[in-house]
Amino acid sequence: MSTTSTASLSTAELRRRVRAVEALQAKTRETAAANVLTTREAAVKATLAKERADLAAREAVAAALRLFDNDAELVSELLGVPAEELERESKPVTAARAKEVIETLRAHAERPRMRRSRSVRPGEAVSPPPSAAVQTSVHTPDNGPADAL
Repeated sequence: MSTTSTASLSTAELRRRVRAVEALQAKTRETAAANVLTTREAAVKATLAKERADLAAREAVAAALRLFDNDAELVSELLGVPAEELERESKPVTAARAKEVIETLRAHAERPRMRRSRSVRPGEAVSPPPSAAVQTSVHTPDNGPADAL
């Protein structure tokens, strides 16, 4: 609280202070409302992302089971997930969708990988590849040249 008594304040000053408090309260309400809207929007986005992730996980389980001839026990051991959980997750996925996922995985596996060239760091010596650096000549027992491998 202020140590200034209200008796020493003018009416205009009191009105100004009341308006300032009301403006601060209005701004606080606006901020709270904006915070609610932003938080709700983030929650909706997170929910949608979770649903997509859950669907992708179910499809991945169904594809894995299909690739391992529906051997849930083997897949369970490989992944460290209970077999019952794998079977439960894969049930809602149709066989056709599991095939589509498998085809996507195969297409991805068949694509050639892009190899990044290694960047040279400052102060690091650049050495030529081993095959270009060493010139080999092989001689036969009769001291004649022979073809190198």
